[in-house]
Amino acid sequence: MGIGKLYIPGDEQSVGIKYRFYVEARVGWRGEFVLREYRRFNDGDDFVIEFEDGRKGKCYVRKMANRVLTTVVPPIFTYYFRGSERLW
Repeated sequence: MGIGKLYIPGDEQSVGIKYRFYVEARVGWRGEFVLREYRRFNDGDDFVIEFEDGRKGKCYVRKMANRVLTTVVPPIFTYYFRGSERLW
């Protein structure tokens, strides 16, 4: 898993993430991530994700309800991300 950052709209600071790419193609890219620290935010907002190699891109984020670690308080969710623009 790679280490990256997620920039949340309306928040000036980034949140650390651990991510995994599934697909990276010319028409889009997608994968999943977990937050390295607890942060609450809404699904569906436009986020900017920064990857380990410094590339960034706008993405859509959705919480995966069936992939949660409930043994930790607060629970750690896995999130799905999808981007359709080119990475810069």
